[in-house]
Amino acid sequence: MPLPDPLTRHPIPGWKGTAFLKAVVDHPLIEVGDYSYYDDSRGPEHFVGRCVRYHFDFIGDRLIIGKFVAIAQAAQFVMNGANHPMDGFSTYPFQMFGVEGAPDVTAKPHRGDMVIGNDVWIGREAVVMPGVRIGDGAIVGTRAQVVKDVPPYAVVVGNPGRVMKLRFAEATVAALLAIRWWDWEADKIARNVAAIAGADIDALRRAV
Repeated sequence: MPLPDPLTRHPIPGWKGTAFLKAVVDHPLIEVGDYSYYDDSRGPEHFVGRCVRYHFDFIGDRLIIGKFVAIAQAAQFVMNGANHPMDGFSTYPFQMFGVEGAPDVTAKPHRGDMVIGNDVWIGREAVVMPGVRIGDGAIVGTRAQVVKDVPPYAVVVGNPGRVMKLRFAEATVAALLAIRWWDWEADKIARNVAAIAGADIDALRRAV
């Protein structure tokens, strides 16, 4: 059976709580890969407004989401606009209210783009902080607060988030990162779903 069109708004028949993000996100500073979805019973089309926080155009940081990413309800992506000045005695953002003499917080370097790799699963109410990069195949547990980069195929839990384990042996992780099945053509992925969703690395190698 072929994969659905990645631009399908509601790819699960009879259920409007899941949306492919490419069909509902239209923001110049957010990039989304094919088949990445957001699940929210309140309406997944509100992903940007409900989940991407403090993302201001004048700061210019980007949220980059890879392919085949699964995002659960109320996950939060906190962008660089959340940061307040910390060099002075007060962290209050006087400049935001037009007060003269206040430091220009937008002139300070920020922590960079937030990058979510491919085939990542982000659990319900997880929080990803500014500038964090999450590697391919990683899992972010429910309500985890991710404050630093996550290695590929790691499982992160807790607050602050910590790597609990790697999902597979290092040699298997290296092979998966070399194979990069998510970059295959859609029909090839569909033909090899059993190998992709299985746990036999040799079977996946043969599919290449």
